[in-house]
Amino acid sequence: MNERRQKSYSIRVNAAELARSRQHPTHQANGDEERYAGDRYFMSFTKGLIHNPKTGLLQDPKDFVEFRRAIDDGFIDPFTDRVRHGAKYKVVNGNIVEEENPNFLNGFRQWEAPTAGVVHDLEGPDAQAVTMAPAPPLLDFTGNINLELIFEMAEVYELAILRDCPLNDFEKGAKNENLKASIGRLNTLGYVQNQNGRPRKVSQKGRRRLDRQTVFRGSSPGVEVGPYLSQFLLIGNRAVNGEDGVTTGKIAYGVLEINQKVPIATPGTDYMTDFTKYVEVQRGIAQPRESYAPGRRFIYTPRDLATYVHYDALYEAYLNACLILLGMGTPFDPGFDHLSGGGVAAQDPKTRRHANGFALYGGPHILNLVTEVATRALKAVRFQKFNNHIRLRPEALAARVELVRRNNECDSTIQNEFIPEALLKYVQGFLDKLENNGNGDLATSTLGNISAIAEGSYLLPMAFPEGSPMHPAYGAGHATVAGACVTILKAFFDTSTVLVKDSSNEYRFKRMEKGDNLVAFRANNDDDGKTLVEDTINNISEALTLEGELNKLAANISIARNMAGVHYFTDYYDSVRMGEEIAIGILEEQALTYPTDPFVFSVPTFDGEVVRIGRR
Repeated sequence: MNERRQKSYSIRVNAAELARSRQHPTHQANGDEERYAGDRYFMSFTKGLIHNPKTGLLQDPKDFVEFRRAIDDGFIDPFTDRVRHGAKYKVVNGNIVEEENPNFLNGFRQWEAPTAGVVHDLEGPDAQAVTMAPAPPLLDFTGNINLELIFEMAEVYELAILRDCPLNDFEKGAKNENLKASIGRLNTLGYVQNQNGRPRKVSQKGRRRLDRQTVFRGSSPGVEVGPYLSQFLLIGNRAVNGEDGVTTGKIAYGVLEINQKVPIATPGTDYMTDFTKYVEVQRGIAQPRESYAPGRRFIYTPRDLATYVHYDALYEAYLNACLILLGMGTPFDPGFDHLSGGGVAAQDPKTRRHANGFALYGGPHILNLVTEVATRALKAVRFQKFNNHIRLRPEALAARVELVRRNNECDSTIQNEFIPEALLKYVQGFLDKLENNGNGDLATSTLGNISAIAEGSYLLPMAFPEGSPMHPAYGAGHATVAGACVTILKAFFDTSTVLVKDSSNEYRFKRMEKGDNLVAFRANNDDDGKTLVEDTINNISEALTLEGELNKLAANISIARNMAGVHYFTDYYDSVRMGEEIAIGILEEQALTYPTDPFVFSVPTFDGEVVRIGRR
């Protein structure tokens, strides 16, 4: 027993040494917080503080300073002792007075885990051992308005315009004039042809342009192949009693089932398009839930996908994907599938072993790990959000654009109110680009279309009544968790497998054999997504690989938050990669604890490289 005790201790020491060997990076923000400190911090996250009812800007910069100090203190109490919450105070004739409305006082929203980034974990990279590049600042390195920031704000605006467009139209061959117009407007901005920031998937034929097959998709291998939605958000698997849940979207959860259909948020219903309501939300005043139409359907529109990520449990989509894959008998990574009893060796009687992994490399192991990484990811991203970048949300940047419009039109309601000159000067660039989109026609421009659904304003129509969560934009919690959980799935399962209907009419992710037919599922256009449609794929280049569908799942969940109006593209892009780094670190430490078993995880990254982890 003493020998075992010493061995256990040695492994813990080795894991600690591995953790200590990870260099803690220098965390660098984009500088907009300091750059515009004297301008009411107009490029920083201020939601939940006291806001001016006419301009929508922070009323007293000292409130932001105290908010920042409370974050740095790392304790919850200072948020009550020193930080004035916007629901408890209001601005009357330029003066800050206590709020007397009991509905506002009792129904305020709290900041969400602003101190989570300072805690420690005993597995995986420390929350501060990973980082993210600076978010796109308002100005680029030449001192001009940043075209990447304009472009990603345009993306969020366009997604709000298309919120009720069928997702099946986000695919080659589909015909949708509204989507065609949105793509055309984005391509006029020029950023896609001259990307100097995070790369987007674009058409490689001739000039680099977005098209139906690439627009609003992620930026990883396979995300541009096939339907917009990952199969893991639509299909189910076979139940223990033999019922086929694949085509009905029912996932076997033991003897229970998970229904992939979602409530239908009322089409055409958007929020925060009135400036008074916008300011109320920025003050952190709680709002009622959104309205729903009768019934359920498969995820069919961006609004449906936004609804999914409004109420999803932390790791819901990835646990579901894991259950689907296990139920299909998807082979594990070839590097260690002989240990799990679920791979190629297990399928051949000559090489099949008399014992399988189960608790070691088997179903319970992956089911645990795919969920375990999620809270590690949340803590790391909280540090980036609150302690480092403190980036403003798209709803606030859109309000800055609206403020410039009102100032240009000499709106009497904002006369004699303080509006920073820097805001008026630099945010004008958004108007210059998005009011004409290269053709000089306001009615057909991005902002012209927004004005038509935002009560004549340039506010961002939101899918949620409360707008964004009560924490900064960058990074994204959903995206960081997506990156971490999907990386675990890619480590365990054979990502080269493809989705087929095999010779026995079973749907599986497997290595293709004679008699297998490549397939894909979509929500049915003919009944507004109430059922699934199965398509046969005849071109091997269009096969849905497991790697691609997992990358697509991470992108769908992350970009769904953009569809709701609460995140930008860069929030997705950098966050999934940080989540990936966290998962890889956990796998490295897990590998130390299995000294008797040779195995290798082969993990294809979101950038297409392969990381190998294990014991040989």
